[in-house]
Amino acid sequence: MKNIFISGSLAYDRIMNFPESFSDHILPDKIHSLNVCFQVDGVTENYGGTAGNIAYALRLMGKNSTITATIGSDHHKYFAWLDKHNISRNGITVIPEELTAGAYITTDKSNNQITGFNPGAMKYSSNLDIEGLNTKETLLLVSPGNLFDMINYPKLCKQKAIRYIFDPGQALPVLKAQDLLDVITGCTLLIVNDYEFNLIMDKTGLTKDGLLALAENTIITLGGAGSELYGQNSKITIPPFKAAQVVDPTGAGDAYRGGLLSGLMSGSDLQTSAMQGSVCASFAVECKGTQVYSFTPEEFNNRLLAN
Repeated sequence: MKNIFISGSLAYDRIMNFPESFSDHILPDKIHSLNVCFQVDGVTENYGGTAGNIAYALRLMGKNSTITATIGSDHHKYFAWLDKHNISRNGITVIPEELTAGAYITTDKSNNQITGFNPGAMKYSSNLDIEGLNTKETLLLVSPGNLFDMINYPKLCKQKAIRYIFDPGQALPVLKAQDLLDVITGCTLLIVNDYEFNLIMDKTGLTKDGLLALAENTIITLGGAGSELYGQNSKITIPPFKAAQVVDPTGAGDAYRGGLLSGLMSGSDLQTSAMQGSVCASFAVECKGTQVYSFTPEEFNNRLLAN
């Protein structure tokens, strides 16, 4: 595949640390009229969003992609970041009347988290012109982002015989059962973690075998236990690769997807590509945040060959 399009989100992740416990500042008998303020130690801002994270991982692998997503009036820092890393922003649509999607995450000393999420510009479609894509040379990855895009782009891909990967992720709770069935049926690859796979079964009423039969191939990621690649009547176990240290699993799934796509772009089969995804994910967990890890080709190959 020569042309990789990544549909999803672009977001600023703002992470705050509360040095105490939330529970010490909440009166149990007043939970119905909650009014609290947590003074944090500071805030760090990271570049995030599924499309941005996956494109970043793919660029570390030496490959280019086109992000199809929306971003708000506060896009200047994110655009500068993409330019710095030679990631194309040609497919990104600016929504001037909205802010960029943002996650506001506060973590206490016990690792409890309170998160607020503003979808902002993500409420709008990225308006990808499916009709203008090259049928034979294009692969579209549909990751969590604008819900209309997640449902509509796969339908348009089927009409034009464009191959696509469906990665519903954190959008699963709000996706309807029939939409899931429509989108997963006939997709090139469904990629989910173990919890998400079970959630789809619960929402659709399908058995494991019934769900696996819908997509041409399915990858179920299992965190530190690796992943499983299912074809029609086949199963391959993809091993995990040992990280130097595990600091933060956030973004490891997006890194996996970037490594996977790089293999597919190079003409590798799904098993080889999934192995590359697993290696890429092992580097992501070594850093706190999403688009903050890095590796050289030599470091990547050494870890790949170490298993």
